[in-house]
Amino acid sequence: MPTETLTQWQLNRATLARQMLLARAETTPLTAVERLAGMQAQEPKPPFIGLWSRLRDFRRHDLHEELQAKALVRGTLMRGTIHLVSAGDYAAFRRTLQPVLDRGLSALGDRAEGLDEARVLPVARELLAERPRTFSELRGLLQERFPEMHERALGHVVRMRLPLVMMPIDHPWAFPANADFALAESWLAEPLANGDNAEALALRYLAAFGPATVADLQTWSGLPRLKPVLDALRPRLVAFRDERGRELFDLPDAPRPDAETPAPVRFLPEFDNLLLSHADRTRVIADEHRTIVYQKGNLRLLATFLVDGVVSGIWRVERKRKVATLRLTPFAPLAKDARADLEAEGEALLRFLEEDAASYEITYTT
Repeated sequence: MPTETLTQWQLNRATLARQMLLARAETTPLTAVERLAGMQAQEPKPPFIGLWSRLRDFRRHDLHEELQAKALVRGTLMRGTIHLVSAGDYAAFRRTLQPVLDRGLSALGDRAEGLDEARVLPVARELLAERPRTFSELRGLLQERFPEMHERALGHVVRMRLPLVMMPIDHPWAFPANADFALAESWLAEPLANGDNAEALALRYLAAFGPATVADLQTWSGLPRLKPVLDALRPRLVAFRDERGRELFDLPDAPRPDAETPAPVRFLPEFDNLLLSHADRTRVIADEHRTIVYQKGNLRLLATFLVDGVVSGIWRVERKRKVATLRLTPFAPLAKDARADLEAEGEALLRFLEEDAASYEITYTT
C-alpha cells in the first residue's frame, strides 16, 4: 500500500491542532505545557502570552500557582535554551539532553583556556547547595576561588553542566531579569532519570509537533543522529510523505484535521516554539518572511500573528503613561474580516498584558 502524502496545509492544520491554536483548550497550564512538550522561555514573559493564546480564560495567576507549587520549572533543555516544562519532564529528559548542553560549551572559544571543570563544578555545587544564587553572584564567588580562569567561562560551564532551575518570585511575570538559580535535585520532588530517554522524548515531540521528519526532531531537540530512535519506534508510529517526498513520522491517534479546518487569528510571543521546532518551517511561515522574524544579529525571534494558520506579520506593544498601543506590521495587505478579527483579539491581548492601562489603541505600520 503506497504511503499517504500530506499537503502543506494538512501539516499546518495538524501542527496547529497539537499546539492548541485551532481552538483554545480548557485545561491547566501544567497540562498545556506538557502537551506542548515545553515552551521556550528565554525571557519570562513569552510563556504567559503563549498560554493566553492557547488556553480559555487563562490568568497570570494560574501560571504563578503552578510555578510556586513546583509543578512547572524553568531551566535549560532543548537546543541548549531555557524552557518552561513540567517538573516531571525536566526530571525525565534533562540528562538525555546533556549532549546538547555539552556542545554549547564550544561557544566559549578562547575563554575556555585553562578552565578546569573537575575543580570548578564541585565548588559551584557547594555554593548552590547553600542557597539559590544569581549567576552574577555565582560567577563572582567562583572568580574569587579560581582567579586564573575566565569569569564568563566559569559561569557558562556551570550553566551547561549542572542541572539547574530558576527560582520564581512574586513578580508580574514570575521571574526577575536576574533570577536566582538552584540545583534541580534540591528543588524537584523527584530525582533526575539516569537513563537515555530519547525514545520517550521523540514521542513527546511527535505528539506536540508531528507529523515530522527526523531532521525536524533533531532541530527541536538539538540532539543529532536520531534516525535510529525513530526507526526503533516504527512499530508504534505511522509514516507519511510530504509533497517533497520526505518521510514523516506521527502517532497513530494524533489529530490530523482536514486542510480546510478554519484557523482563527492568534498572537504568538517572542521565541514561540511553533516557529522553532521544525527544520522546514514552511508549514507555518513562508521562507521570504523568515529573515524578518528570525533576527540572527541579536538572536531574537520576534512576536508574530497568525492569519489562517500562517505567520502574516509581527507585533509589539508600546506603553506611554496610561495608554497601551498594539502596533501590527502585516507582511501584506489584510482582508477586512482578518483585520477585524485581529483587532478584536489584539485588544483582548492588550488588556491581558497591560491590565492597568486606562485606554487601548491598535495601529498598523509598514
